[in-house]
Amino acid sequence: MTSDPIVHVIDDDEGARHSLEFLLDCAGLKVRSFPSADTFLKAEPPLDHACVITDVRMPGMNGIELAQELKRRGAHVPVIVITGHADVPLAVQAMHAGVSDFIEKPYDDDKILGAIRTALARQADRGAVEAERDRAQELLVTLSAREREVMEGLVAGEANKAIAYDLGISARTVEVYRANVMLKMQAKTLSELVRMVTISRFT
Repeated sequence: MTSDPIVHVIDDDEGARHSLEFLLDCAGLKVRSFPSADTFLKAEPPLDHACVITDVRMPGMNGIELAQELKRRGAHVPVIVITGHADVPLAVQAMHAGVSDFIEKPYDDDKILGAIRTALARQADRGAVEAERDRAQELLVTLSAREREVMEGLVAGEANKAIAYDLGISARTVEVYRANVMLKMQAKTLSELVRMVTISRFT
């Protein structure tokens, strides 16, 4: 038996699947691919020292539903979801499903390889998740009450105008608070902010 990490690629798009296989093989990572979530689950591959990469939109069970099913089964395997239809509500749903990372198309090779290596490292050392949670909680404390309100709106997938209406302030003021939230939380993207807030609430 080998403990070398393996990456399971699940995508109904054959071209995209083979492209990822080739990239991972060239990077020296073991890879196994499946054309659907159902095929993957039926195969019952070993998930120790593993990582799952899946497209969010597939016939049958989609990527987020797969992450939810793995979580329901108690499988502690990091799941990276790739999508060409990214939006904040989808990112929120993905993070609540326990997704390790949420990557928007088009992505470059370094980004996907970086996400995979980070996911595998997190699985190898689950203490890293606790450290990430503690850091997110520390950054959240730096937000003012109004910044927290704006952040909650952003994480819920609300548009600036909707947040402005709910809080009784101008959309321009929301933009200022939004910039402050991103800066204080050290988040480069909304997906990253969603992940940090979600992790901060893990018990």
